[in-house]
Amino acid sequence: MIVSSKNQKVKDIRRYLRCKGERAVLEGPHLVRESLESGSKLDLVLATPAFLATDEARDLLPRLPTTVTEIDERILDELCDADSPKGILGVVELPRGGLDQLEKLPDAGIYLYGYQIQDPGNLGALARTAEAFGVNALILSPGTVHPNHPRALRASAGSLLRLPVAVGAEPADLSPSALPGGIETLALVPRGGTPLGQFSAAPPLLLFLGSEGGGLPNSILRHADSRLTIPIAEPVESLNVTVAASIVLWHLQQQSAASLE
Repeated sequence: MIVSSKNQKVKDIRRYLRCKGERAVLEGPHLVRESLESGSKLDLVLATPAFLATDEARDLLPRLPTTVTEIDERILDELCDADSPKGILGVVELPRGGLDQLEKLPDAGIYLYGYQIQDPGNLGALARTAEAFGVNALILSPGTVHPNHPRALRASAGSLLRLPVAVGAEPADLSPSALPGGIETLALVPRGGTPLGQFSAAPPLLLFLGSEGGGLPNSILRHADSRLTIPIAEPVESLNVTVAASIVLWHLQQQSAASLE
């Protein structure tokens, strides 16, 4: 059993949490289970004696591809970002690349571009929303929180283990001259755009989303084919990025369904 914070496995996990690189730390049985379903390579699992004594553990453990290492609850709590750790922690290989790792953009689908979304909970929820509405991939700008952040992974409820994600994509990488023909670009703005209810478009689409505070830069706005606005009542100035994305994606989904009738 691991009883010291100086244990090498503990040190390795702290490094993974700092680097946000090739590996991701999964907190709790739900994400560990989702990693198995997604086919992610789970190469380390730590669990407390209390968790190992539960029915949930007895169901989960036979499915794990690696031996579980017992860890003192106090040490596990120190490693976990969650306020109430669930007694188990896993490490998966989850490398994140740039645009070159995605399939070519002009597919019959929708892509989301997140610009400087800094709250990990918002990013995780956005990924969950994107997967729920069948988005092809999530593309993230420099300055956006890393998708392997523990809070982002938790908020995504497993979506960030499955949804294709490209990181470090500059707006210039998605300018009209850089995009293949046929893909329409949409920028969501808090005011001054086409009211969403009056807008109609068919995939392939690329939807640009900014953070709730900063919005989108002119480098994106001036190249977008259309600017969209969700009408909201005063004095509310803007919506959370995930809420806004949900509304737009639902609208586009309803349009697509209507066109098939």
